[in-house]
Amino acid sequence: MHASLSEIVAHCDRLLSTALIADYPGAHNGLQLQNSGAVTKIGAAVDACEPVIAEAVKRGITLLVVHHGLFWTSQRHVGAAYRKLRDAITSDLAVYSSHLPLDLHAELGNSVLLARAIGLEGGEPAF
Repeated sequence: MHASLSEIVAHCDRLLSTALIADYPGAHNGLQLQNSGAVTKIGAAVDACEPVIAEAVKRGITLLVVHHGLFWTSQRHVGAAYRKLRDAITSDLAVYSSHLPLDLHAELGNSVLLARAIGLEGGEPAF
């Protein structure tokens, strides 16, 4: 059974309130690179850097969810940027990025999980 990329992206966008959370202007949250539409294996990583893309391709991942996406400020696709896009596209790898929407999430966010891990309770969002 294959999951639909569009259904997964819609779910992630709703769960993380992607459209409602302002971020650094270069951080493009949400689906950054589509694939053919089928998702058979999901991977997760902090950065969509060249070694991560290579490993995802090697493992047959069809959707990579990352914190730091493929695109920040540069729209030039040379060197490592070209190679990782080439490898992702030729391997039918979709990339979904969530930066501040993931950081700020009340249940899944880095801050709340870190606070729980070190025993802090009753905190409130600062921003």
